[in-house]
Amino acid sequence: MNGGIQRFLRHRPAVGGLTLLLLVLLAAALAGVLYPGNPFAIVGQPFQPPLGEHVLGTDALGRDLAAGLLHGARTTLLVGVVATVIATVAGVTIGGLAGYFGGRLDNLLMRFTELFQTIPFFLFAILLVAVLGASIHSVIFAIAVVSWPPMARLVRGEFMAMRNREFVQACVSLGMGHTRIIVLHILPNTLSSIIVTGSLMVATAILIESGLSFLGLSDANTMSWGFIIGSGRTVLRTAWWICAVPGVAILLTVMAINLVGDGLNDALNPRLRSL
Repeated sequence: MNGGIQRFLRHRPAVGGLTLLLLVLLAAALAGVLYPGNPFAIVGQPFQPPLGEHVLGTDALGRDLAAGLLHGARTTLLVGVVATVIATVAGVTIGGLAGYFGGRLDNLLMRFTELFQTIPFFLFAILLVAVLGASIHSVIFAIAVVSWPPMARLVRGEFMAMRNREFVQACVSLGMGHTRIIVLHILPNTLSSIIVTGSLMVATAILIESGLSFLGLSDANTMSWGFIIGSGRTVLRTAWWICAVPGVAILLTVMAINLVGDGLNDALNPRLRSL
């Protein structure tokens, strides 16, 4: 564990990404303190540029962009994390069963997984939200549905490699049940790959959520970064900051998560544990 932490700390881009990500989380946590009012409230004249009366300016309706940015961070990050957790649980379950038992079950589950992978994921997410209705819950569900197949294939490969190891065969010889072997012996040895992949899935989920909100396929009463960008797309030439501010926030957050994911890969990669 200490060696993994040291490897992560030696990865300077990852440390920088973690610092940036913690700042984003802190800003989201303090949104209610810094801007206690309703982020949809009209607080000034429309199209006020940044660094004026309002630090990040106002949008087409006179809403404070700084308030919207901080409150929107809560929604965007929450959707990204919750959708990733659901997708990870589904992917680990399906991939684990396919990889451990193999045979017909593996063939059935992998054909099912490939069915989802043949559909363009963003178009599929749009279709799901359009059918279920524009809401935070439907967005989370749609993102989870299109995100689990890569995790399932990864876990399947890990489980297939583990099930023939000597320690697993020893557990079988001792009469341990399948559930106990999977949960106590195989799954812990695949956690590093799951954690790294899951961290990168959060970044993808944030981008999908922002894209759906930009298209108006989200709860119109909930502030998010994609919602802010969508509200400013018609005035991009005259009020560029309405799209630029949340766009930069998305860029920095996704970049930070990817850097942390790279650092976790270096820290948790079994090939580097002996270094």
